[in-house]
Amino acid sequence: MNAAKGFATLVAGMVFGFGLALSTMIRPEVVLGFLQGKDFGLMLVMGGGACVTLLAYKLLPRLLKRPVLGGVFGVHPSQWNRDTLVGSALFGVGWGLTGVCPGPAIAGLGAGNFTLLWAVAGLALGALVQGWLADR
Repeated sequence: MNAAKGFATLVAGMVFGFGLALSTMIRPEVVLGFLQGKDFGLMLVMGGGACVTLLAYKLLPRLLKRPVLGGVFGVHPSQWNRDTLVGSALFGVGWGLTGVCPGPAIAGLGAGNFTLLWAVAGLALGALVQGWLADR
């Protein structure tokens, strides 16, 4: 990765983290309130993110000949299978029980919520175990 791509990645991550913090998505109690149907403010956050992503993925390849920092626009193939279903169900159960999602957990650490270290450790352990199982 060259310096320009590295810098662009850093800036994008900072904007993403700031947005998560500003929207209070880094606070598990706010996320749990949303999941329990008590607070629908995060629906606007997720809807806004989905709209921006949809526009970027559909419009930018039509407006630009190639990505700004080089390379080519590509299509990411997705496969729906048992592993996708089980993984998404486990992710949803974990999110519902704790109110913690990976991106907001890391942004929450940056905001000083160090109790989220438990969640990040669990995320890392889960990814490690999945990697071991996938290698078998």
